[in-house]
Amino acid sequence: MDNKKQHIAIFTTASLPWMTGTAVNPLFRAAFLAKDGSRKVTLVIPWLSLQHQKLVYPNNITFASPSEQQVYVRQWLQERVSFSPGFSIRFYPAKFAVDKRSILAVGDISEVIPDEEADVAVLEEPEHLTWFHHGKRWKTKFRLVIGIIHTNYLEYIKREKNGRIKAMGVKFINSWVVEIYCHKVIRLSAATQDYPNSIICNVHGVNPKFLEIGKKKIELQQSGNGNQAFTKGGYYIGKMVWSKGYKELIKLLRDNQKELIGLEVDLYGSGEDSDQVQAAAKKLDLVVRVYPGRDHADPVFHDYKVFLNPSTTDVVCTTTAEALAMGKIVVCANHPSNDFFKQFPNCRTYDNSNGFVEATRKALTEEPAELTGAQRHELSWEAATERFLRVADLDQVSARKPATSLASISLSTRMEDVSAYLHHVALGFETSRRAFGAIPGSLQPDEEQCKELGLAIPAAAQGSKDPAVTSFELETCLLVPSCCSSHLVLERAIRALTISLVHHNIAKFDCVIALPLLIDTTSTQGSFEGKNMEAVTLTLNRFDGVTNGNWLPLIIVLITPHPAVGIVI
Repeated sequence: MDNKKQHIAIFTTASLPWMTGTAVNPLFRAAFLAKDGSRKVTLVIPWLSLQHQKLVYPNNITFASPSEQQVYVRQWLQERVSFSPGFSIRFYPAKFAVDKRSILAVGDISEVIPDEEADVAVLEEPEHLTWFHHGKRWKTKFRLVIGIIHTNYLEYIKREKNGRIKAMGVKFINSWVVEIYCHKVIRLSAATQDYPNSIICNVHGVNPKFLEIGKKKIELQQSGNGNQAFTKGGYYIGKMVWSKGYKELIKLLRDNQKELIGLEVDLYGSGEDSDQVQAAAKKLDLVVRVYPGRDHADPVFHDYKVFLNPSTTDVVCTTTAEALAMGKIVVCANHPSNDFFKQFPNCRTYDNSNGFVEATRKALTEEPAELTGAQRHELSWEAATERFLRVADLDQVSARKPATSLASISLSTRMEDVSAYLHHVALGFETSRRAFGAIPGSLQPDEEQCKELGLAIPAAAQGSKDPAVTSFELETCLLVPSCCSSHLVLERAIRALTISLVHHNIAKFDCVIALPLLIDTTSTQGSFEGKNMEAVTLTLNRFDGVTNGNWLPLIIVLITPHPAVGIVI
């Protein structure tokens, strides 16, 4: 590593040509952080094998190699910035999870950055990147790990069947992994899950193309030749799934058809719910046209005056920022996700259905205010980069000491270190990984991915990769209710381990017990005599169970005179 330059490695969960926020925003972040040449920047993005590319990338776009995709990404970026970006791109193996509609990492993706180059890591969606992480601890490898929270997962999950119960579990897991893997957390808005010691700051900007469109509109407004800058009415653009604002918008239009008589709205989007949205729009008395999705910078959008965005699942809506940059009036909900936009005169918020009607009618009869130079700058990636550098405290990196290695963790270490070790052990087993929701076979990249990325093909292994941990697994992963008595839970768990313990010739052990969703740990000692399941004796020192009646995975780590053995029951 060049000792004269700080190295920032940006890891993200998506890549172009998938036009999603975690593909586009980290790409611009890398470009603008590297712009002045004072630091070394690497963007680390997922590589999908061909069958997974076909599930994600639009318009049948696929790539035969990572280098081919890198050319595509760089060309797309170069068409949108006025300078030559000086950062490198590396790939990590990944797979697409159809049930989650997300790309998930395979193996230890921190290995993409060699130890000698590891300095600062920026994890775009840190919870997403570390849910199933099994490898070197991020805080051990990097001097500073910054997590940027992009997605309001809890809001999406609450809309599913039994969503509120699921959201509780996901909230605990998110808190768990973010705390053990990140030094600093930046939340784009207060709409995200709260994390201890986190900072709320919008460190995103808009594609410079949209500011150029807005500049031309200002020139047209100032020309004085009688030409209107905006000749169309209202529109909305977004992935066409109900949770992306379409449910709220259709309801607002349906409930206020008389008050909004004469209103015409165009909807642009593609997605799983396209047919349902189109059918719902046809039932309205208002004129609501539905079109396939397209790039927001497309000339078809330039002449719309009002962007209607009732979505409350976004964290900081990219299309809202783009609409403001193009000089449009935005009508959006009075919601934490829109707090950043309230500083702009063309942002009109509402609190209820009547407020939506009033704001929409007023926006359609007024001309948008011209953005000042300072307001345009605030929307730019230059300003976003300034905000990121201010809150990230990168100048403090040299003062940080690397965290303790996994091999040295003991029962007397800080709770965070024990918790990190438990996560490491739990995610080292195929059975427990599946119980947590990981893609089957994602502990190590497969042979095809290794060949495509030029990686060494790993030997088939079970359990943990850490050389200090010898692991084994049972055929099933049981769930134990936290409302059970302490003795019953432990007796059941230890008895289930007996046969495997005998096989490993282990007789004496210390035991760490954890309910990971609630970050609750305790310890006990036990001894084990004889060669059958009835010969287990257990002495409880302390076990503080949680009595919520939830069904939770119980992690048991046995610390023995031999290398540690871990298992999930």
